[in-house]
Amino acid sequence: MPDFLPKSSNLHTVFAEHHFMDLSGKKIVLGVTGSIAAYKTPQLVRLLVKAGAEVRVLMTPAAAQFVSPLVLATVSRHAVYRDVIEGDSWNNHVAAGLWADALVIAPCSANTLAKLANGLCDTVVNAVYLSARCPVFIAPAMDEDMWHHPATRQNVERLRTYGNRLIPVGHGELASGLVGEGRMAEPEEIVHFLADFFDTAAGLPLAGKKALVTAGPTYERLDPVRYIGNFSTGKMGIAIAEALAAQGAAVTLVLGPTHLAAAGAGIDTVRVESAQQMYDACLPVFPQVDIAVMAAAVADFRPEQAAAEKIKKRSGALTVSLVKNPDILAALGAMKKEHQLLAGFALETTQELAHAQDKLREKHADMIVLNSLRDAGAGFGHDTNKITILDRNGDRIALPLQSKREAAEAIVKHMLELKHVQEVL
Repeated sequence: MPDFLPKSSNLHTVFAEHHFMDLSGKKIVLGVTGSIAAYKTPQLVRLLVKAGAEVRVLMTPAAAQFVSPLVLATVSRHAVYRDVIEGDSWNNHVAAGLWADALVIAPCSANTLAKLANGLCDTVVNAVYLSARCPVFIAPAMDEDMWHHPATRQNVERLRTYGNRLIPVGHGELASGLVGEGRMAEPEEIVHFLADFFDTAAGLPLAGKKALVTAGPTYERLDPVRYIGNFSTGKMGIAIAEALAAQGAAVTLVLGPTHLAAAGAGIDTVRVESAQQMYDACLPVFPQVDIAVMAAAVADFRPEQAAAEKIKKRSGALTVSLVKNPDILAALGAMKKEHQLLAGFALETTQELAHAQDKLREKHADMIVLNSLRDAGAGFGHDTNKITILDRNGDRIALPLQSKREAAEAIVKHMLELKHVQEVL
């Protein structure tokens, strides 16, 4: 038996336990980087092949110091790419990125994680990542202190904003001898993660599509302890993110300050505080998505300058100069391509329909979801909402008071029924 396989009678039991992990017909590109966890990749490839996938392996130069390219070529049954140019041949990284149904980077070292987050392209793994149009799954592997370092946390959050899926690290003994977080997920866990993703999305109307949703309030700091904000909880936007994911979409949820969180697979959450942070998180993601729903209650203004120290109570009035925040919906509307669907929200107190129609036109949106603070049970803080959907076709659909989950499902249903959406989705 080859050295890289378990020398025990449990081998068939391992595969039997995971026979339900069906990846039949899926084309998987596996990128291996320089981490001690690379020794697990032959087993990962075997499990992927056993699950029915066709696997092509890429390696960084550092990865070859931890695992043999020959072993990976043997178990994958395909040549292993170690560079964009090898001898007189060019390995077409663009073709590899277009061929794959999924790109899995496992293990992903702290070094490669940083390069991916910043668009560096010095290895074949990075080149294929930058060319890939398929879902990307990243399984980090590093020591605990590296995993928790602020630079790594920032890189992880940036990769999430790009729509990548991070396979959670494990807790246990590390190469340093310490015990903590940072271990690469086990091969069985990675295959299970992929199988769950494809199984959940298969046959759903938004399978293979990407969505961007904003939710919650934004807080605009006056000083280190005070802010300008609103009463939004994020419930409506979170419900929309969950409804889109339930229809098969891969959702990036940009969530303002709230104690709530989205549930279910297929949702990557990026937490922000201010309108500027939300704007910065949305802009790089929007060109890659098919649907965007701007449900966040973004503060229209922020203090011109936040005080570095707590503002002390004084006699007399305090004057705060405010400046406009970036208009996220308008910015995305100006960038929108014909195949993309852009929806916004309008929370009004007077002349509701007229303001919503103006917003639909001026922001170049496809849909506006209108709700009014004058309707009991609607708006901020409630588990219910009463909405009217207006679209660019001139349709207007008024819905009764219902749960925010039901309202979200109705919004997604209407998106799927829009004629121009049906033509491109």
